[in-house]
Amino acid sequence: MPQNSKKSKSFDGGLKSIIDYNNSIKPNSGLLKTLKIALPQFFEKDVYDENGNLVKNGDFKTDKFLDELKSNNITESRDGYKLAFVGKEYARLQTGCLSETMIVPDTEHNSQKENANSGNVFITGDNLEALRHLQNAYTGKIKMIYIDPPYNTGSDNFTYNDKFEFTDEQLKSALGYDDNEIARLKSLQGKCSHSAWMTFMYPRLKLAQKLLTDDGVIFVSIDDNEQANLKLLMDDILGEGNFVAVFNWQTKKAAQGMTTENMIVDNHEDILVYAKQKSNFRFKGMKRDENSGFSNPDNDPRGLWKRQYLQRLGQGLPVRTVIDPATGNKFIFETPYTQEKLDLWIRENRIIFPKSKDNYPARKEFLLEYENEQQLVTSLGLYATKATTEKLYNLFEKKKIFTNPKPDTLLFDLFSYITLDNDIILDFFAGSGTTAHAVMQLNAEDGGNRKFIMVQIDEETKTDSEAFKAGYKTIDKIARERIKRAAKKIKTEKGLALPKDFDGGFRHYRLVMPDVKTLDKIIEFDPKSKKLFDIGMIDQFSYKETKTSGLETLLTTWLIDDGYPFDTKIETKIFADYQSHYIEESATLYLINQDWNTKALKVLLNEIGKNKLIVKTIIVYAYSFGFESMRELKTNIKTNLENPPEIIVRY
Repeated sequence: MPQNSKKSKSFDGGLKSIIDYNNSIKPNSGLLKTLKIALPQFFEKDVYDENGNLVKNGDFKTDKFLDELKSNNITESRDGYKLAFVGKEYARLQTGCLSETMIVPDTEHNSQKENANSGNVFITGDNLEALRHLQNAYTGKIKMIYIDPPYNTGSDNFTYNDKFEFTDEQLKSALGYDDNEIARLKSLQGKCSHSAWMTFMYPRLKLAQKLLTDDGVIFVSIDDNEQANLKLLMDDILGEGNFVAVFNWQTKKAAQGMTTENMIVDNHEDILVYAKQKSNFRFKGMKRDENSGFSNPDNDPRGLWKRQYLQRLGQGLPVRTVIDPATGNKFIFETPYTQEKLDLWIRENRIIFPKSKDNYPARKEFLLEYENEQQLVTSLGLYATKATTEKLYNLFEKKKIFTNPKPDTLLFDLFSYITLDNDIILDFFAGSGTTAHAVMQLNAEDGGNRKFIMVQIDEETKTDSEAFKAGYKTIDKIARERIKRAAKKIKTEKGLALPKDFDGGFRHYRLVMPDVKTLDKIIEFDPKSKKLFDIGMIDQFSYKETKTSGLETLLTTWLIDDGYPFDTKIETKIFADYQSHYIEESATLYLINQDWNTKALKVLLNEIGKNKLIVKTIIVYAYSFGFESMRELKTNIKTNLENPPEIIVRY
């Protein structure tokens, strides 16, 4: 199994253990988990009982840690600054929770030719739940995150609607809150206050940070309503030292429309940029071409060039003299260049002489002479939202299905400044799907193989909107349809110039919370019972809308939570008449189906014993096995194989 998903004996990775874990976490649980992986020397040993079950997690050795800091002469900050807002401790608690949702693959969509082998992913569901799942398979693998969260303008429909995941008693235990503090926390529900917005954003940004590669970067679009709070929030989560820049871009050319009360028209938005580790991060820069001032008006065989003026007045530089060979005109000016260099450039026909003696000559600076791309400036320029809205309008056959989409040209440029051919780009506020559109367009232009992961909750469109009337009842449906239409348009426009491996498809998954009856059965199940527990605990997770079986849902959820990305190759292995699933890269075998029998066990033992099949880990779905068949499996694996694989039983 992937290293980042190795389970302890007390945590089998099943839904029951996830529920138990979430009921016991503290605000610092997520941090301690991260520290334990990075700094195991500062933790005491975990305590296990005689059956190998975890009784107590090893405590963090605070004294040893502080002593190590002092002995290494690390200065502690004592300025007393601390970011605080109503809901912060609860947001920290949310960060440590595991997802209790199931990942339901859209079998009908994913089986289509253009999607079956796609590396792109679209997840319909709460992005907080999605980020919790992605922690397992994509930690340290996302090169760039771009998000356009709700701006909290008072008119963009933002209200804090995250469900409170803990009872009052759990909040008192985990946070030490009294009744008044709990009431204050719950007052955030349905509000659009600054505290509500920050409580909403905190756990999402915290989890997003962990997904970035060491040289990764996150871009967050924002306007003036929460820009200041977002800066403080990101300083707190990603660290002040990892701040890169605040870009701004112009949304329209000039003041348009009605006169404002204060005679100021807001025509820009900001993008905050933070690196995972600033020391590892670097922009590629902007491509130098005819769009960056280069041209070739005289058809110089050396290619594109632009003027580089030679004079540097008022700097006390050496005075040089050059003579135009064609006219004999003499030019005297201050310049950092030597006389020998100037004379060489004249012989090489690099000097452009002016017609008037009152002007100064310039040098041709050729594009091919540059080793690096052009540096960025924080003012990115004009990306008109009106033109972007018009493009989306035309893409959807003259229907206004989405208002104020982000310019795909803006994201195209940003992605080109950062990403390389095989990078993954994540957007967990997908909206109309602009990020996916821009990624596909960039790949079509430069032949790259970038992949996108999009997340969008199935927020309902307004019943009086054109989107609703056109059949798009939820925002995620708009985004998915846009990706399909954009891919088709790109293929048509590029024609034969389209890269051979262009990926214009995506795999679709939906996050679904098991119903109360299913959760009750899971919680009430007694693994020590010798009675076969046959309550259809596979069929409980089927999803008719996408023609998805419960087996597909369980397997997909487990694979992601075990650290395997969505495009992991899964092999079907048949033992007698029993169907199992196998991951070759980690030699992991999943036994989920019912009807395991002695005949299947004999075939499995034979294949492992004769090295026909390498198996290091066997993961068993307890609800599909009776007590005797489980005992038989464990006993025979342990006694009949020289190097028995580990068996993990999930409830």
